[in-house]
Amino acid sequence: MQGTVIEGHPMARTSTDQQPRTPFLSRPGVRRLTPFVLITAIALIFIFENRTSAKIRLLIPEVTMPLWGALLIAWALGMLACAFTVRRRRHRNTRRPSA
Repeated sequence: MQGTVIEGHPMARTSTDQQPRTPFLSRPGVRRLTPFVLITAIALIFIFENRTSAKIRLLIPEVTMPLWGALLIAWALGMLACAFTVRRRRHRNTRRPSA
């Protein structure tokens, strides 16, 4: 029985009936994730290269803190706003019209 291939069996694949593979960079998940990874890398490099202290004023209080901390906070708030917008847009598109 060794070497016998059962037709129609899911494990019985030969080299001719394999599905063609999608190139890695053409996959939808990778295409959506690539800009996020690039922007994040550039932002983090920019943030950690600017390590001097800076005075930051938000309406009334004035705070002195490292510039990288302020940039990191601004980046995190931007990421939260983006995630909220994408989640809200996805939720809005999945609603079904009530008839």
